[in-house]
Amino acid sequence: MKSKITRELLRDTKTTEKTLDIMDTDVKGFLVRLTPSGAANFAIRYSGKSGRQERYSLGMNYPSTSVSEAREAARILLGRIAAGENPADDKKVRLAGKLTLFGFIDGDYGEHLRSKSKSAEATIARLKKCFATFKDQGLAEVDTLSITRWRANRIKAGKAASTVNRDIGALRPVFSRAVDWKLLAESPMKSIKALKSNADPIVRFLSSDEEKRLRAALDMRETREREGRARANIWRSARHYELLPHLTEAQYLDYLKPAVLLSINTGVRQGEMLKLRIADVNLENDPYIFIRGATAKSNKGRHVPLNDEAQAVLSQWIKQHPSEGALKGLVFPGKGGKPLVEIKTAWRNLLRNAEITGFRWHDMRHHFASRLVMAGVDLNTVRELLGHSDLKMTLRYAHLAPEHKAAAVQKLMRVI
Repeated sequence: MKSKITRELLRDTKTTEKTLDIMDTDVKGFLVRLTPSGAANFAIRYSGKSGRQERYSLGMNYPSTSVSEAREAARILLGRIAAGENPADDKKVRLAGKLTLFGFIDGDYGEHLRSKSKSAEATIARLKKCFATFKDQGLAEVDTLSITRWRANRIKAGKAASTVNRDIGALRPVFSRAVDWKLLAESPMKSIKALKSNADPIVRFLSSDEEKRLRAALDMRETREREGRARANIWRSARHYELLPHLTEAQYLDYLKPAVLLSINTGVRQGEMLKLRIADVNLENDPYIFIRGATAKSNKGRHVPLNDEAQAVLSQWIKQHPSEGALKGLVFPGKGGKPLVEIKTAWRNLLRNAEITGFRWHDMRHHFASRLVMAGVDLNTVRELLGHSDLKMTLRYAHLAPEHKAAAVQKLMRVI
């Protein structure tokens, strides 16, 4: 409805069951909204930067504010909008003062992160653990000085610069997103630079002796369980109990040995391996496994070739569990064909029996890459096999191939 907004118009207009907007004919964009309850709220309507129509409340209502006062306020605000301002953005900034940092992380930012990252929950948990100091602080109240002091206290507490840098790296996109969404005018982390770290990248891989012990422990585990099963069946047979399934030499006891050998020979992440499907395994000519983008950390699919050992391991394992594996299409199904979530207890016991310390499942990925580099494989090929999106991640293995540097400086020599 369009009409010149006057005191008489507001007094005489009957309220209805629906909200009614009356657009002023004197000042374009000025309006009054009449609600079913009888309230008359003044506002403006204008085109935002995106071209979309936006409505902005003046925070005034009739009769507390006269029509002439509201019209003049609208005239001034519309003039500021014509000059490039956006009052909706200013309002968001004011609202940010009431929004806590953790409220933002739990709310809109958390939802955004979950839609973009597979490790969203881990990132949110890290943010809450590291920045608990700012738990109840307003999003707009967390300033550069506060973060700088937080960082200094972490260093004083003995945290490594590289660790603090990773924590800061998790917090930085929180404020960047708040700026993008017009909740903040500027990020408090804009001037905060990464701390210099002298720590060399730690790459834990198995020595030749450790790998031999790991393999021996896998074999011993299988032998021990088979012998135990045989003794158990002798005992059960003597008492006329039903025998347990016999474990033949051709069978793997369970998923642990094939999973470990596959990891050592392909360098795939544990999550990628546990979600690997039989349909993505090719055991014919030029055997390979395909890591789907949906399961890869980089969201990009990749083919990982299989060497002879990896091919033999997968061939035997899939042959051993054709029906259970096919139930859900998984190479390493858990109970009832459901995906395994993680491998902890069996892995921990295996390392103890192999007398190996300070070695994680993920370190088999480092072991795979390290052996490739030490065998003379170029870093870019290693990057492609590991699925790194950036060569920087692969450069941590560069020091394992000193002969490349020696060959490079040797090229400066000339025959005299």
